[in-house]
Amino acid sequence: MTNTVTKPLAGLHVIELAGIGPIPYAGQLLADLGAKVTRIVKANSLELAVETRGKDNLSLDIRRDEGRNTVLALVKTADILIEGNRPGVAERLGLGPAQCHAINPKLIYGRMTGWGQTGPWAHKAGHDINYIALSGALLAMGDEDRPPTPPLNLVGDYGGGSMFLIMGILSAVIQRSTTGKGQTIDAAIVDGTMSMMGIVYSLSEMGVWTPKRSSNLLDGSLPYYRCYRTQDDGFMAVGCIEPKFFVQMLDILKLDPTSFGDQNDPAMRSQQIETLQTIFAAKTRTHWEALFDSSDACITPVLSYEEAPLHKQNKARHDKNEPHPAPAPKFSPRT
Repeated sequence: MTNTVTKPLAGLHVIELAGIGPIPYAGQLLADLGAKVTRIVKANSLELAVETRGKDNLSLDIRRDEGRNTVLALVKTADILIEGNRPGVAERLGLGPAQCHAINPKLIYGRMTGWGQTGPWAHKAGHDINYIALSGALLAMGDEDRPPTPPLNLVGDYGGGSMFLIMGILSAVIQRSTTGKGQTIDAAIVDGTMSMMGIVYSLSEMGVWTPKRSSNLLDGSLPYYRCYRTQDDGFMAVGCIEPKFFVQMLDILKLDPTSFGDQNDPAMRSQQIETLQTIFAAKTRTHWEALFDSSDACITPVLSYEEAPLHKQNKARHDKNEPHPAPAPKFSPRT
């Protein structure tokens, strides 16, 4: 028998009311997982290639009766609808949850906003940087002597937004299999980002995290968890948190553990950072890549988005020469 991989969402039909940021990415993930995604777009709208991958584009003006009625006709047999408008916009268009559920009670209606459907800021404009600022995440990022550094839009839009919307949708799909009823999902980027800050709250309760930037375990303040510049202006990422990996780093760099000092001695941190800065700056990134390639010291090159697809590990995982990142996660074939 031939081994085949059936994508887990095959057979589900998703309607995506085109938006920006987390909505098209959520639609892309659902399409990558096998769902049929019909993306409703405005005529002549600018589309990023990654936003349309695996989707069927349908050009409609949903502000007009004809466009709205076409969407409602699709809703009758659809499984999921996702939209990212401000609260109340979909309702004014005649495509809100109540209007769609009146046609199809089994529909899972996913709503994606920055602030959520309720609260004093529900109708306020915003972008990724604003949502992660209100979550406590942004202030924890970057160097202490500089303003907080926005981490692209990965933490808010895609982490706190798309991923939590997808989790809500898939949870509702499972629930529908037993109840036969749909669900309305209120996914807010600020909610999802705050949820991901759970580790910070926990470490704070333990007394090992402080609001002061660049002074915590995972924010680049420690010698063994930060990036170092190389001779050719590249960077190496050092992440040897566990003592056994820390020992491997010292051994490979030929550093005497006694003179280098204890891994978690606050009095030694500045000196240890300076020592490692000097060492990594003396050789090229290629040199350090080769030296640590087969070790468990948790030291890796910092790659650009152009270099990343060419790294041997990524090439082994994604064997197609695609212009954009391949779908994830992967699924084992069934016999």
